Amino acid sequence: MSAIAYVRGDATTPRGKGVKVIAHVCNDLGGWGKGFVLALSRRWPEPEAAYRRWHRERAGNDFGLGAVQLVQVGPYLWVANLIGQRGIRTSRSSGPPVRYEAIDAALAALGGHARDLGASVHMPRIGCGLAGGRWESVEPLVTARLTARGVPVTVYDHG
Repeated sequence: MSAIAYVRGDATTPRGKGVKVIAHVCNDLGGWGKGFVLALSRRWPEPEAAYRRWHRERAGNDFGLGAVQLVQVGPYLWVANLIGQRGIRTSRSSGPPVRYEAIDAALAALGGHARDLGASVHMPRIGCGLAGGRWESVEPLVTARLTARGVPVTVYDHG
């Protein structure tokens, strides 16, 4: 089992060789417009378009908390849209929108996909920005679902 590698940098420009998956957390409302998704959209239109289509057609697919959507953005690069946030934070919301059990389920599925692709996984501190989560709660999920299964993980702290 390898440990999570922590680096300073931009998760939209993952380091290293081989196939890479950039993972991030999305909400279950179909909203895309704040946080890390803006950096993704500046680089590639496909993840946002696929997420919006996935949400729009949700009556006939698996869109919902805990689901994962892989979107290929380059020959050896994928973006994983993980549904790990119930709604969005508003002035009327009670508590953060992060859903740890959904992040856990999504990471478990992502672990299988990453192993099938022979990929490393790259991410910001998922669930800890607009979703309002705590890394102390997310990190063990990343370890159990990815690194413990032999999937290399790099977490990027911007700046």
